[in-house]
Amino acid sequence: MPLEQPDPGLRGRDLVGLGGMLAGAVVVGLVVGLLLDHFAGTSPTFTLIGIALGIAAAAAGFWARVRSALR
Repeated sequence: MPLEQPDPGLRGRDLVGLGGMLAGAVVVGLVVGLLLDHFAGTSPTFTLIGIALGIAAAAAGFWARVRSALR
């Protein structure tokens, strides 16, 4: 009976981890932007920049993890 190799694709726990990473990156960007806005005395400037950077970081991390899982 030959040994079966595990499927290298994404499993449920991998997908949960991806969701957590996506949400975490956006939340961290939001919090950093809010803190910078508070200390700089600006309104939504750094918050919007933080959210945009969080989304970009989430997309890059998502792409890297999915790409490595599908190889």
